Amino acid sequence: MSDNNENINPYNQPQPDYPQGEPQWQPVYEEQPPARKGLGVFWNIILFVFTFITTTLAGVGWLNKDPFDLSNFHYGLTYSILIIFVLSCHEFGHYFAAKIHKVNVTLPFFIPFPILFLNPFGTMGAVIRMKSPSRTKKALFDIGIAGPIAGFIASLFVLIWGMTHLPPFEYIFTVHPEYVSTGVPLTGFSFGNTFLYWGLGKLLTASPSVFLPPMNEMYHYPFLCVGWFGLLVTALNLLPVGQLDGGHITYALLGNKHKIIARLFFGLTLSMGLLGLLPFFGVDFLANYSLFNWLVWAILMFFVIRLDHPPVYDPEPIGLRRQLLGLFALFMFITSFTPVPFSNF
Repeated sequence: MSDNNENINPYNQPQPDYPQGEPQWQPVYEEQPPARKGLGVFWNIILFVFTFITTTLAGVGWLNKDPFDLSNFHYGLTYSILIIFVLSCHEFGHYFAAKIHKVNVTLPFFIPFPILFLNPFGTMGAVIRMKSPSRTKKALFDIGIAGPIAGFIASLFVLIWGMTHLPPFEYIFTVHPEYVSTGVPLTGFSFGNTFLYWGLGKLLTASPSVFLPPMNEMYHYPFLCVGWFGLLVTALNLLPVGQLDGGHITYALLGNKHKIIARLFFGLTLSMGLLGLLPFFGVDFLANYSLFNWLVWAILMFFVIRLDHPPVYDPEPIGLRRQLLGLFALFMFITSFTPVPFSNF
């Protein structure tokens, strides 16, 4: 996810004559004061190291082992390396697109999350900060979409590898020895299925000799768990609201009409969150289409991310190629999104 906090300050000045049809004004941007010298990339490195540690502990936990027993640390390395790979692809997609458009950005800040019972993934993702504004809608679009595309491709690679290199059925017994006698259950804490995960499963694991674990067990398989998580991150970032990647893309495509889309998605997110409260009152018939966690996202959208994208004063169209990429962004969102990412927790 990219974070653009800089204010754009255009004003009209006398301009030279333009050919007919060209704009008779040109945005002028206020120069930002030079940043104070701080610790440079120190915080990037420290946060990366802490995220590596917390995600490794999370990887140990997903294998049903004690993450705080140091002798188990090595069990979490595959998960940790994979999840940092996916997050890095996403953030460096933004980073290199920004560099191409000469927009000043930071290196990624990874966000560790050590409280595993609240967030078993061990991280809240990563973010880069844009230190100068995107001055054209083309730059805004390219920077916004580069991260989701890179993260989506990385997640696809991880998922495809995971589904084509699944361990034998007996692997699940190393995680849950009790399944030898009880069998593999089909209930319990589950990840929500997505069109893409479901489709890849049908395509790549059709052989009767291949065991694709159910959604309530697949998180014990690092490649499947991280690939699914990468798709979730892609979908959340593509929500067409405010300063999310989807907000950048939608604003570049639709201009001020993005406000309609943003409010629609905010309303849907809020509704799913409110409906997710119904099971607490004994009403379960909508449980497959809502989750109270969406209330947190709705609050973040309204108060932190904001619904409206800051204006970019650029009347030039972004062109057909970027419009087609916008449709691809919609495809990524639809195939990666699930209304109930987690259930029975």
